[in-house]
Amino acid sequence: MIVSDATTPDTAEAPTTGRTAAGTSPAGVPAAGAPAVTGERADLLAELAHVREFLRLTTRDLTDEQARQRTTVSELCLGGLIKHVTKAEEGWCDFILHGPQVRRDFSEMTEADWAEWEADFRLLPDETLAGVLDAYAEAARRTDELVAALPDLDASHPLPEAPWFEPGARWSARRVLLHIISETAQHAGHADIIRESLDGAKSMG
Repeated sequence: MIVSDATTPDTAEAPTTGRTAAGTSPAGVPAAGAPAVTGERADLLAELAHVREFLRLTTRDLTDEQARQRTTVSELCLGGLIKHVTKAEEGWCDFILHGPQVRRDFSEMTEADWAEWEADFRLLPDETLAGVLDAYAEAARRTDELVAALPDLDASHPLPEAPWFEPGARWSARRVLLHIISETAQHAGHADIIRESLDGAKSMG
């Protein structure tokens, strides 16, 4: 977890039958342009698609104002969570491609950098829920295409220096994908609580 990406710098499930194929909807309908993958890659992308869908589900039928609303003592809101998970997924895909130089060095962050980071957890007045959901869909498409095209999931890069990373650790593309899945699932759980507190709607039950 990039420092949980939600609380420091960086789930309820709907019923399904079996594992959804990569690039498909929960009902198993292939998405347009979905990459053709099999084996381990199909499993990784299917699980990622699965948790993404539960995160998106928490925003169903909401207005922009509702998506901005804090419903717990946390600073988090649903629109902000979508933004944050989008940026986290994009950032980790850049790490797979280019290594640690594309990750932010938190030891050198300025006040402006911190303000920008904090804004990623809010749906700003000039942003819309539809817009951030579209950006999330585009990030998902890019990730799926990247995983389909990677020559080797074992290819790795050293992690950037940060208090929450083990010194000298390296992450393979596979480990990064597992992290994206884990973080998305974690935030889908956060989002489910926020949504239920907002209007009683649940992802299940």
